[in-house]
Amino acid sequence: MTEIRSKALVALGGNLPIGEQSVVHSLIGAIAQLCESRTRLLAVSRFYQTPCFPAGAGPDYVNAAIAVETDLDPRTLLERLHEIEADFARRRTQRWGMRTLDLDLLAYGNLIHPDQATFERWKDLPLEQQMRDAPGQMLLPHPRMQDRGFVLVPLADIAPDWRHPILDRTVRQMRDALPKTDLSEISPI
Repeated sequence: MTEIRSKALVALGGNLPIGEQSVVHSLIGAIAQLCESRTRLLAVSRFYQTPCFPAGAGPDYVNAAIAVETDLDPRTLLERLHEIEADFARRRTQRWGMRTLDLDLLAYGNLIHPDQATFERWKDLPLEQQMRDAPGQMLLPHPRMQDRGFVLVPLADIAPDWRHPILDRTVRQMRDALPKTDLSEISPI
């Protein structure tokens, strides 16, 4: 039987060191750990310094993106990402709070999960509700990646031509549609 391997896009970030270990070292360690899980690394973006959101809520972030090929199904891959976060002292105490490591499954091939209507509902959620509510299920593609420079700038390094299966725009097009002031605050490390 042939292994079925799928391409996935993952965003990485953090803004809290673990002891003496810098955030960059945590991101590198998380990538290495993921590649021990029936997952092959295809590409790594540059590392970027990005402003904390909301402004003033903590130290700036370090963000990156990776492309991987895996035979893990999307739910198992997401569970593995959460296990790695926990291994790097991630505590989920506050929505959008400071963190040692954040690993977001952005896309798994062109899979839409659970359906387009659910994606649209979460994509269009007002900011106040986004800050308060978290989906109780896996959503693919990530419903707000198109709004986030800290995701799209690194992602454009490795997958500029990946086309969003619902929005029908490439990563490059989504990044270029963001306000220039948002993009100017993101710089390579």
